[in-house]
Amino acid sequence: MSSQVKVQQDDFNVEQLYQSLRNNNQTGGVVMFVGLVRDFTTVKNQQEDSVFELEHYPGMTEHNLAKIVSTAQKKWSLHEVIVVHRIGKLAPQEQIVFVGVSAEHRREAFLACDFIMDYLKSRAAFWKKETQTHQSNWVAASEQDEAQLQRWED
Repeated sequence: MSSQVKVQQDDFNVEQLYQSLRNNNQTGGVVMFVGLVRDFTTVKNQQEDSVFELEHYPGMTEHNLAKIVSTAQKKWSLHEVIVVHRIGKLAPQEQIVFVGVSAEHRREAFLACDFIMDYLKSRAAFWKKETQTHQSNWVAASEQDEAQLQRWED
């Protein structure tokens, strides 16, 4: 059982990350999630530039991500876990996050990937700002994100 947690500005290569998840001959399933930046422009029929910006607290963010991964590894029997989260300015449709999990059985991999994403959305110490041509807004975790965490509480 091993894990990798990375916070970086550079884009990531999904195929390379997938191959890293397959390095155990007992792996029966790999589940991956790739999050993309949505186009959050609210003005219809009007071209606006939009930028999504992510800031983090170096050290604390990685610690929080590692803690989330460790919790998942205690709940399920996993082989590999990889979390890569980008920071900086990102345009719509750029990759923002990769979560990959390998396990002997698919069910454990699905559950662990879902768990990691739910906690990452609300507990990983990222600050998100959406900027359109005429305005900027800091984005807080949504009520839906917080509600998703409740299903994992014992």
